Amino acid sequence: MSFIDDDRPQKKVAHEIGADISTLSVDELRSRVELLKAEIVRLEAEAASKTSTRTAAESLFRS
Repeated sequence: MSFIDDDRPQKKVAHEIGADISTLSVDELRSRVELLKAEIVRLEAEAASKTSTRTAAESLFRS
């Protein structure tokens, strides 16, 4: 990593696991819940995709 990378703006984190949530409003909390639900769906879809790819590869090499 070069010194030039330090000048790039940092991506704002929408939610950090374990962060203090006591100052958030109800709307902000609900928004984060929806964000995290969408992330769970994305993670589960990726896991399912990788599982099916692995299963296909295993069946190919077993034949």
